[in-house]
Amino acid sequence: MSTKYLLYAGIIIPFAFWLTLFVCGFILGSYNHLTRMVSELGASGTSSQIVFTSGLILCSILSLFFVLGLYKTCRVFNLSTIPVILILTYSVSIAGAAIFPLPLRLHEIMGMPSILLIFSPLLSLLLWKGKGLSAMNKKIAILSFLIMILGFSVYLPDLLGNYIGLKQRFFHIGWSVWFIYLSYSFLRLLGQDKSRISGKN
Repeated sequence: MSTKYLLYAGIIIPFAFWLTLFVCGFILGSYNHLTRMVSELGASGTSSQIVFTSGLILCSILSLFFVLGLYKTCRVFNLSTIPVILILTYSVSIAGAAIFPLPLRLHEIMGMPSILLIFSPLLSLLLWKGKGLSAMNKKIAILSFLIMILGFSVYLPDLLGNYIGLKQRFFHIGWSVWFIYLSYSFLRLLGQDKSRISGKN
């Protein structure tokens, strides 16, 4: 599979994830996305468990393709692969959340690696500086990081106490923005490289 198609996975993953959430919420009927946790959609015995599990496993598989595309592009343009490798924590966590539903203890344990995902945009600021990416990288990296950080407000019960679902979704919005941006910017890099090659011929 070409690198170009692997990179498109970064746009498909957020779409698949959010579509899964809304479809599962519709199946449950009385589910409120602002006040209830994401994991409740796939809790053991719920009517939406199969759809939730399938959607998250799909996201995990697509994220592996995405990481491969990002990694190959990094090697071509001599970019550090560390910010890319950190995305594998998402792959592990999202699959774990699907395979081990609430109320299993492993559900919480498998979700922990995704905490490291917040360092992907941060490290890109340090390791990709002046490497051919647009100036937008700095703005999007900071924005993605800040939105993901808001997701950790779930550990602050006094802040929007009744809206744990909203607080949790900030993290998912953050990585969604980051994935879409990476897909766009790396596809743009590949396009520029092909243009330079064509111009020499």
